Amino acid sequence: MPRPRERIPAEDAPITPVRVVTEPRRGLSREEAARYVGIGPTKFDEMVRDGRMPPPFRIDGRVIWDLRRLDLAIDALAEPAGRRYLDGADWAPRCTTTSRRT
Repeated sequence: MPRPRERIPAEDAPITPVRVVTEPRRGLSREEAARYVGIGPTKFDEMVRDGRMPPPFRIDGRVIWDLRRLDLAIDALAEPAGRRYLDGADWAPRCTTTSRRT
């Protein structure tokens, strides 16, 4: 007769690593596109509506965003800020108070 298995308390259970393998893809879902851009889905929707992010397209019943178009949109948004950063304007922290040691 086989013995019953001994239960291992959760805190002592061995950790099984989970490996997620994803293939490189160019079409992203709404949630993936928002995460790729670095914002939440609600903000992403707002940016699609006002034209700062590209609209999706359909492949059969699937709505997807093109990764390359997302890159172009991010580049367009980052351009003025990047130029200011490289020129040094509007980047350096400003002190509101000064202190002198005497």
